[in-house]
Amino acid sequence: MGHKRAVAALVGLSGGTFLYTTAEALPIGLLLPMAADLAVSPSQVGMLVTAYGAVVLVASVPLTALVRRVPRRRLLSALLAGFVVSTAITVFASTFALVLAARMATAATHALFWAVVVPAAAELFRPGLRGRVVAIVFAGGNVALVLGVPAGTWLGERAGWRVPYLAVAGLGAIVFAAVASLLPSARPDQGHAARGATPDVRRFWLLVAVAVLATAGAIAAYTYVALFVTEVSRFPAASVGAILLARGVASVLGILAVGAVVDRSPWLTLVATVALQAAALLGLYPLGHRPAPAVVLLALAGLAFAAFTAALGGLVLQVAPGRSDLAAATVSAAVNVGITAGALVGSLALPSQGVRSTVLIGALLSIVALLLALGERLIPPAASAQEGERGAHDSARSRRGTGAGLSPEPAG
Repeated sequence: MGHKRAVAALVGLSGGTFLYTTAEALPIGLLLPMAADLAVSPSQVGMLVTAYGAVVLVASVPLTALVRRVPRRRLLSALLAGFVVSTAITVFASTFALVLAARMATAATHALFWAVVVPAAAELFRPGLRGRVVAIVFAGGNVALVLGVPAGTWLGERAGWRVPYLAVAGLGAIVFAAVASLLPSARPDQGHAARGATPDVRRFWLLVAVAVLATAGAIAAYTYVALFVTEVSRFPAASVGAILLARGVASVLGILAVGAVVDRSPWLTLVATVALQAAALLGLYPLGHRPAPAVVLLALAGLAFAAFTAALGGLVLQVAPGRSDLAAATVSAAVNVGITAGALVGSLALPSQGVRSTVLIGALLSIVALLLALGERLIPPAASAQEGERGAHDSARSRRGTGAGLSPEPAG
């Protein structure tokens, strides 16, 4: 596969993560106009986000197992086509029930897309660039939070909530065309990314546990960030958007930074990102009342969590004990467990302990995740892992002196 074609296909896959993240979060920004137009309460519109996450959590692993023999180009093209159709139904739906049904259909394609997109992207390039490639794919989701959701909210407030969904469907058609035409056609059980490079079942389940705890820690604090910056940091409500933008920009920078180093020391990178998140959230507890440190620490927390997700995606491809798509689906489900648990724990602490408690809870959960990640060093490598590491070292020696840019996996 040619270099330009591989890079273009990678951009298309990253565009897919942008679309799915935007579509998932749009109801948050369009809560009031959607409620008014569909004649339901804002809490019912909030169910569109909750139910979406529930479908992703429940469906990721079963659906991935069901379609495990479908070639990735055909599967990803079908998922993106389904995304376009279900999003278009949302645009023209006249009742809340139909909007909810369309959202559930979108969530089902979301569950499969995130399980398959990581190994599909990694397959485009040589194994030594897996972490960097995964970081680029994940960057699409973070750009969605920085640009896609705010732009959709702005557009919906001025042109009606259906217009942003129409724009997302249109962009989805473009991404569908790119993926369908550029992604190579190959069986999902072929290629270096089909299975873990150094499979290790103990490290994999340790990674799942770290994913749940680190995500819960991040979400426990982030869910109530607007309340924190107004009540604790004493920022005016009009400043919340700018603070969230700064956090979003830091998130994109975090993914790009981790992409440059994760291939060299994936576990060390994971440990560093969790440690940074724990430190930033812990620092917010005593320093959150000071505006400048609060903004810096919130941005660092966003940078750390975004970098963590990218490192997580790369490590799945390393330690997956079986098929990498099933492993990615399991980790995706674990992240959704963390999202749900973090929001729930924060909501339980908020009424009695105040909003400052949410960052402390986030920090404590992150510290437990950090201790687990550090415990990886105590696990002796499996025999297959040792062989894989020797092969990786031999491969690295053979590549010394080559350029650092993305180089596509040679055909044949």
